Parts: sequence; structure tokens; C-alpha cells
Amino acid sequence: MPLSVNASLSDELTPLLTHIAAVIQQSRQQVQQAVNSAMVQCYWQIGRLIVEHEQQGQARAAYGKQQLQALSERLTAEFGKGFDARNLRNMRAFFMAYQNWNAVRTELSWTHYRLLLRVDNLNARSWYQQEAIGQHWSARALERQIGKLYYERLLSSRDKAAVQAEAEQKIAETEPQALSAKDYLRDPYILDFLNLPNQRLLESDLEQGLLDNLQAFLLELGKGFAFVGRQQRIRTEDQDFYIDLVFYHFKLKCFLLIDLKLGKLTHQDVGQMDSYVRIYDQQQRAVDDNPTIGLILCSQKSEAVVKYSVLTDSEQLFAAKYLPYLPSEAELKRELELERIKVQAQLLNKTDKTSDD
Repeated sequence: MPLSVNASLSDELTPLLTHIAAVIQQSRQQVQQAVNSAMVQCYWQIGRLIVEHEQQGQARAAYGKQQLQALSERLTAEFGKGFDARNLRNMRAFFMAYQNWNAVRTELSWTHYRLLLRVDNLNARSWYQQEAIGQHWSARALERQIGKLYYERLLSSRDKAAVQAEAEQKIAETEPQALSAKDYLRDPYILDFLNLPNQRLLESDLEQGLLDNLQAFLLELGKGFAFVGRQQRIRTEDQDFYIDLVFYHFKLKCFLLIDLKLGKLTHQDVGQMDSYVRIYDQQQRAVDDNPTIGLILCSQKSEAVVKYSVLTDSEQLFAAKYLPYLPSEAELKRELELERIKVQAQLLNKTDKTSDD
């Protein structure tokens, strides 16, 4: 008898539970949208204030690395993580790319916009933005489409339907299930923005640890490396870039620029390093220096990727004279994988001690 009563109550409550579940889900989505919207608007405003302060009424003005670092330290002390110098540069770039607030769509998250800022072609960027909104792409899906040059392939293809069908299939295969509220609040950008406590390994900590170890590794090789600088700034007329590590090789008489990425190697990464090499050759290379070399290091969870970046007119010189004095890509790959394991262990140990305290 009790079983029958319970079954009857269960059947009776089913419609109520369905309606309540729908209300809860809708409310959670509204909260997520509200946080995303507030974060995007906040970061756009910060970018605007930084640009207005640096310009001070002038068309162009230099905004030094020291000022941005000092601003980052003050903001971090008062509001917590999320306001490191790199993210402030992203906010500045965000405002510069979307100076009209009406062009910003708050349906997209800060992660979406950080990806869109990597797209230099304005038409492509606008197209990716509209597609991400219209097709409800996650940041992961947007990153995939940008990395696979979806816009460019679609534009140049005669069979556009086939390109679209392939893209939709790939997204369906790789797109994660809808995030739960718990997963959403684990998003590092959300945690930083809301200044919530978390025990995650900060990307910046991992990056700094890897750079420290790689710097020491190259200097210990004893093949003529001399350390020049870290986060060295190079400038164009309208933009600043920061190179993770810069060395000078006395035997080769050339500069070596190193850029570290946490994640997959993309076409944009390679193109960016080629730009660094060109700018550095123009601004820093002396008359008797050989052409500058670029080195991209991508540290992923499972595997590292290492690639030397050499401009076309320097390839013969690189193959004939540079390679005997430089660590091979395979050697650097092994070292990067080992260093990632070491740094992660150090950070986990540090986190565990902090939790015990």
C-alpha cells in the first residue's frame, strides 16, 4: 500500500517538478548571462579609461610598461586576481577594437572576445562575432573555427555548403555538453572577476615557472647564449607587443626571441612570431648582426610543441650555420615537458601547504 501511495505522489509531483526545474534552469542562465554581461561591460570600461589616460588628449601617446604594471598591482591588491598586466592589455585592446559600445554584444563572454581580438581582419572578426551569436558557439567552438580559418575557407570555396556542413559536424563532435552551475563557477575568468577563492593552478604561475626554468636551461647549455630581457616590449605605431624571453647568441651574432603558449599551436601564433622577428630586425638588429630567430614553445597538458620561426630569406642561413649551435626542437620539446611536470608539482605542493595553513 505505501509503495502505491508513493508512486501516486511521484506521478502527481512530476508536472510540478518539471515546471520548477525549468524555472531554476532559466534563472541560472539569467545569472550566467548577467555575470558575462557585467564582466564584458566592466572590462570595456577599464579599457576605455586606460586609453583615455594614456592619450590625455593626444592622438598617440606612450603608455609605459611600468605604469600598467603599477596599475595592475594596485588593482590586484584591492580587487583580487584578474587584473594582471596582460589582462589589462587585453582590456585596452578590447576597447580599441570596439570603441563604440553599441558594437559590443553581451551575449558573448570575455573569453569569446579575447579570441576575437586575435583576428586581425576586421571583416573576419565581425563575421565570427555574428556567427558565434547566431549559432550559439561556445568559446571552444569559436576557437576551433578561427584556428581552422573557417571564414577564409568559406569565402574562397565554391562549394560553401560542404564547408558549412563539415564545420557543423566538427562542432557537434567536439562541443561539450551544457555547463552545470558548478562548472560555470569554476571558469577561471568568472572566479577572477567575482574574486572568489579557488584552488586552481593559475596559468600565470605555470607560465612564470616554465619561463624561469627554460631561461636557466638555455643559459646552462653553454653554447653562447646571453640573457637580454623578459617581457621585452617592441612597438609599432599603434600597438605594443611583449616577448616572453629574449637572448643574444654571441657565436651566431643574432637575437633569439622566445614566446611561450599554454595550449595548442595555432596559425595566429606562428604569424605573430614572424611579426615579432620582422619588427625586432627593424628596431634592434645591428648592421653586423645576423637575422633574428623566433622560437615558439607550446606547453599542453599531454604534449609539448616546439617550432623555430625563421623568415623565408633566412632559411638557408638557419639550416647551414644556426642549427649546430642551437638546441634541437626535439631536445627543447623533452625539456619543456619535463619542466611542466616539475612546475606543476611545485605549484600543487604550494597549494596543499596553503590549504593546510
